[in-house]
Amino acid sequence: MMPPDIAALMAKDREASKTPLDHALRALHGSGEARTLCALHRLAAQYWDTEPAQAAFHLTHAYVYALEAGDTHAEADLFDALARDGRC
Repeated sequence: MMPPDIAALMAKDREASKTPLDHALRALHGSGEARTLCALHRLAAQYWDTEPAQAAFHLTHAYVYALEAGDTHAEADLFDALARDGRC
């Protein structure tokens, strides 16, 4: 599944999105698909929003992938989110 599909599933059934999200993250790890990995890690941060350490882990990874992809909008949004949490 790709990020839009996982996001739609997460909106309907949060728990059901966990496995496809995990599978997508593992499948693309090391692939060089920075934009997609950024989007997946952002979704993972949303999924783990009740666990600050997990959410921060995924936000940090999303930020790194935004940098790799040259996505300045995602980079700025993620930096602000990390800064709000005292992570920068």
